[in-house]
Amino acid sequence: MVEEAGDLPWFAAGLRFSCTKCGRCCSGPAEGYIWVDMEQIAQIAAFLKIPVERFKATYTRTEGPFNTLIEDPHTKDCIFLEASGPIRQCAIYPVRPPQCRTWPFWPSNLTTPQAWQRASRRCPGINHGRLYTYQQILQLCGACSHRI
Repeated sequence: MVEEAGDLPWFAAGLRFSCTKCGRCCSGPAEGYIWVDMEQIAQIAAFLKIPVERFKATYTRTEGPFNTLIEDPHTKDCIFLEASGPIRQCAIYPVRPPQCRTWPFWPSNLTTPQAWQRASRRCPGINHGRLYTYQQILQLCGACSHRI
């Protein structure tokens, strides 16, 4: 639920975000979930040029009825997070899951201004760079999985 003042949510004037490629959104220390459905699994497998079943066996695990990408067992970073000096980027960026494409505009980050500020402590790109309009935020938020 988004905290609203009147008829518009608190972020109606827009929010700033610019990815700094720090990789913090994709990294531990806590274990997380990167939810993927069969269509997304097939897209990523095709991008990696491997069979879907091999991709599923190598890069996913099942949590209840859902599939999630695995993490590095030591760092808990997403298995597809690659480091090149200070830059950390996604090895499957062109086909990354919607959950990844819509960060930081997740429902959990948009509930209140305080939730947005908590997210900014982890993500240095929040409150900097491009201004996303209210409509763009709603569109991104709507593309998020309901499990975020």
